[in-house]
Amino acid sequence: MKIVSTSVKETLKIGRSLALNLEKGDIVCLFGDLGSGKTVLTRGICSAFKVKPGKVLSPTFVLIRQYNGRVPIYHFDLYRLDDPKDILNLGYEEYLFDEGISVIEWADKLGYSMPKEFLKIELRISGNNRRTLKFFAAGSHYRQLLEKFNEDIGS
Repeated sequence: MKIVSTSVKETLKIGRSLALNLEKGDIVCLFGDLGSGKTVLTRGICSAFKVKPGKVLSPTFVLIRQYNGRVPIYHFDLYRLDDPKDILNLGYEEYLFDEGISVIEWADKLGYSMPKEFLKIELRISGNNRRTLKFFAAGSHYRQLLEKFNEDIGS
């Protein structure tokens, strides 16, 4: 599934729409270059759970932030990790399999620690203010989630 966003406002809306299909325990893995919209998409997801968008910051220097909305959101940013083993020191599995929703920026840094099932979103800069978002499902739960999301947005 592919969606093209032409503004920050649209990317926020895509995140909010996606969030309507997320539930406790879901894992969203974001892939993309700097400036591709990963944190903006995360803001949209969080806003659907009643987290104020201004509270959602890139957690680059702390690696993880927890936002308490209707459901806890665990926002990881793995940009600064050099070795996939470093993620083990965070106790990340406690977050991934908890009662919240995990959103992981720079998920490619997970390496062999990547969960077996998750929603993968690749974000690419595709022009001035344009972002292309490609969605992939790893596991049957996420295939169903994407089918429902696709119906909701009318693609």
